[in-house]
Amino acid sequence: MMRTFIIPLVIVVVFLFGAVTLMATAPVLEPAAQKPIPTTVRIREVHPEAVQLKVHSQGTVMPSTETQLIPEVSGRVVWMSPKLVAGGYFTQGEVLARVDELDYRNKRDRAQAALVRAEAEQQHARFEHQRLASLAERKLTSRSQLENALRALRVAEAALQDARVNFDQARQDLERTQIKAPFTGLVRSENVDIGQFISRGSAIATLYASDQVEVRLPIADRQLAFLNLPATLRGELPEQLQPKVELTTEYAGQKLSWSGRIVRTEAEIDVSSRMVQLVARVANDAEQLPLSVGLFVEAEIEGLSAENIVVLPRSALRNNDQVLVVDADDKLRFRAVEPLRLYQDNVLVKSGLSSGERVCLSPIQTAIEGMTVNPVVEDA
Repeated sequence: MMRTFIIPLVIVVVFLFGAVTLMATAPVLEPAAQKPIPTTVRIREVHPEAVQLKVHSQGTVMPSTETQLIPEVSGRVVWMSPKLVAGGYFTQGEVLARVDELDYRNKRDRAQAALVRAEAEQQHARFEHQRLASLAERKLTSRSQLENALRALRVAEAALQDARVNFDQARQDLERTQIKAPFTGLVRSENVDIGQFISRGSAIATLYASDQVEVRLPIADRQLAFLNLPATLRGELPEQLQPKVELTTEYAGQKLSWSGRIVRTEAEIDVSSRMVQLVARVANDAEQLPLSVGLFVEAEIEGLSAENIVVLPRSALRNNDQVLVVDADDKLRFRAVEPLRLYQDNVLVKSGLSSGERVCLSPIQTAIEGMTVNPVVEDA
């Protein structure tokens, strides 16, 4: 009985001794403050510079000169140029169609005969007046006969002038039976054929000039502040105030470009879009590929030159007028700036930043004034 009681007691005492020993020799854990790891951010060292502002738009190429081909005489069409078709190219003064000239040639010949007759009558009246004037000096004729001769001379001279005008008109009508191109260009459409009777004043074709083309470019009124354009000028711009414009497009798998100038602004503002229409003009020189009418182009207009501008990615702007600046102690500071313009993926800042300052570019979700960061320099 004693053995049954003593052995468990010994075992319990041994375990208690071991537990006390382990607790006495256990290491003491001392609490230590954990240092926060600074957030790594991308920064850019800014330097103000001069920036050439640009304004973008787009439009469709239109002819600068477009007119209807209208005959000045009536008659039956007896010949048509093979170039008088849609898309046909012609040069200035080239004959595009002919009207039957028989009636007009006969009219010219009759007018020429009347002119010869009037010239003969005028010469005879002049000779008769000179003869009577000589007799009147010698008192060999009456005053009334001299006055009748003078009247006959004046009537003959008037008839001669009328005959000359009729002859010139008949000769001009004969020339007009050949319908000529008023300028060098292309045929947009035609509605005449051989054997058709055409009337004076009725359009037979639509032509447009190819030496230069125009593009109407819609611009928002707020974008006009970036262009060197007078606000109240109407009509054609003076050459020194015409901004340069670069037109680009992709056609037939190729990227093409043309250079031109803004030559005028349209007086009216579109009431639906509140856009101002600028008109760009491009000369189709022989050295370059011509700009085709109807082509859709992108336009880049040269604007004003702005000084002391800082260019930053648009993501660096916060709350529309703030950026984060990293100071010398690598701490974040909020800085109010004055943006000039949001352009594509950048923001142009005109004031609020000095040369050499470091601007945070990383999109930090929760930025705190004075927060320590680990800056990594990114090249502009």
